[in-house]
Amino acid sequence: MMGCTDRHARFFLRLFSPRLLLYTEMITSAALCHGDPARFLDHDAAEHPLALQLGGSDPRELAAAARIGEQWGHDEINLNLGCPSDRVQAGRFGACLMKEPTLVEECLRAMAEAVQVPVTAKIRIGVDEADSFELLCRFVETIARTGVGSITVHARKAWLKGLSPKENREIPPLDYPRVHRLKQHFPQLEIILNGGLKTLDQVSEQLAFVDGCMIGREAYHNPAILLEAEQRIYQQAGEPASRLEILQRLHPYIEQQLTLGVPLHAMTRHLLGLFQGQPGARHFRRHLSEQGPRRRHDVRLLHEAVALLHAA
Repeated sequence: MMGCTDRHARFFLRLFSPRLLLYTEMITSAALCHGDPARFLDHDAAEHPLALQLGGSDPRELAAAARIGEQWGHDEINLNLGCPSDRVQAGRFGACLMKEPTLVEECLRAMAEAVQVPVTAKIRIGVDEADSFELLCRFVETIARTGVGSITVHARKAWLKGLSPKENREIPPLDYPRVHRLKQHFPQLEIILNGGLKTLDQVSEQLAFVDGCMIGREAYHNPAILLEAEQRIYQQAGEPASRLEILQRLHPYIEQQLTLGVPLHAMTRHLLGLFQGQPGARHFRRHLSEQGPRRRHDVRLLHEAVALLHAA
């Protein structure tokens, strides 16, 4: 979700449910330890519960980055062991680390010893030809030895060569039953299912087998699927908000950020999928996309886009 789940996107997504666990973009441990933490970690209090997702392979550096994340108030520190991109592999982190379980154990142990908040991991069900259930269990056993008690499992294996990151999200077949077996094999661990989930109906079905579900790109590109999360997933009474009500709740935040010099497009670019499937959605999306970069501080743009919905 690089380039997607920045602080503005997270604030917007939080409006759909106060209980959803939100994740930052993956941030490298080197960027936190040698750069400006505020650039990566500054966030609004409303975003909590919020997990910091880290990439890296140096135990000391990851421990230091985890401490920084905890100091900035993140509720969880997650180590990404599932991203298959060439750039991530070149930095020796992401899915390629599943081939180095000893190093993964050192990294997670160092992180867990460095902070008081939970340390978690995100993995694939396999990498390249190393994709048997036995190998997966062995890798999870390694993780569990570090004290990590929650693992998010993308239910596809990763091909490190020959497939792009997008193809790695689509071509390797989904294998939900393998994740279900993993939960049965490790009942003491929290197992979160990721990959291919597009509706709350699917989430409800999977919660019969696992402890939780992660929805990534579908929630970003079609956030309205989260409108009923409180009622469907968390069993809360009351009517879900409408898409327009979500937008109205976002207005004070947008106006506040504009006074701080944040360009309007930095926020409205995350709203393009809000009305997906609704009459006028294409006009709403086009108006924000075309006019947003030009009218950097003109909040009237948003009202105009909404008017195009009503005119459809």
